Amino acid sequence: MSHALNLSNVGEFSDLVPNATALHRRLALWNQRRLAVRPPDEDWRSEMAKDGCMVRLETAFVESFREHVAAIVATAPTNSGAFVNWFEQLSESGPGQWDPLFAWLETEASLHEMKWFLTQEAAGEAGFDDLVAMTQVKLPVRAKLELARNYWDEMGRGSLGGMHGPLLDRTIKGLNLKPSIQTTLWPSLALANTMTAFATQRRYAYHSVGALGVVELTAPGRVAAIAAGLKRLGVAPEQRKYFNLHAHLDVEHSDAWIAEAIAPLIAESPECARFIAEGAVMRLLCGEQCFEVYRAHLWAGAEEAELETAA
Repeated sequence: MSHALNLSNVGEFSDLVPNATALHRRLALWNQRRLAVRPPDEDWRSEMAKDGCMVRLETAFVESFREHVAAIVATAPTNSGAFVNWFEQLSESGPGQWDPLFAWLETEASLHEMKWFLTQEAAGEAGFDDLVAMTQVKLPVRAKLELARNYWDEMGRGSLGGMHGPLLDRTIKGLNLKPSIQTTLWPSLALANTMTAFATQRRYAYHSVGALGVVELTAPGRVAAIAAGLKRLGVAPEQRKYFNLHAHLDVEHSDAWIAEAIAPLIAESPECARFIAEGAVMRLLCGEQCFEVYRAHLWAGAEEAELETAA
């Protein structure tokens, strides 16, 4: 039996919701507020009413997205070993893999174009460390331990200088990037909103395991291209460190995540394979949509510059 992905007749990602920009900006602003550390709101009844409305919007989006990928994940096996093979194939044949955007960023993009791309990515960054921390709650022990090891690496193994989040912040500050929800293209916001929904709603914990795992699986090639592009453009090593680190470390993280989290979860509960598969494919589709709109913006600008030069 073939377990290959079926990417035909799944419709357009952008057809999932009307008014996608307004929805995802609203969800992004809500996520920013609800995850921030702050004192209790005196008007807690009003806050809870607003949160209830937003949870319904968030869940409606996720459930619509799940229906959207049903045909794609229909071939995902429920046997642990077979599922691992299916999952690992996503790095070659999954949505968004080998997108030409990254070869272009590595070899051709200007510093201005690279900074625009990184600004979009920074605005859509949901915080991998926090997502892992929220996802591990009440997981079975073996998977929980693997997520704990992954989290410890994200936290620089207890060293401020090695924490991954601040490393990315150094890139943002060093390049004087100004990420903003209001100026970010909606697919980047949708990616962060999807990942946040998975990690914060326990009904989507398996989805989060799949989504986070597929990031580790597929990211190394892309971040290596970004690191090479930044080096070509003369960006300081300290501002490239985040990408250089993930180009190598994510390979180890991926192997461990698959062996110690995904495989044992499915061996124990085969029914969760569908949800891990959904989470992985949904994350890849979010990335694919981002790459497409980034290319449309960046390459349109490059074509205009060429025409001006020719004139």
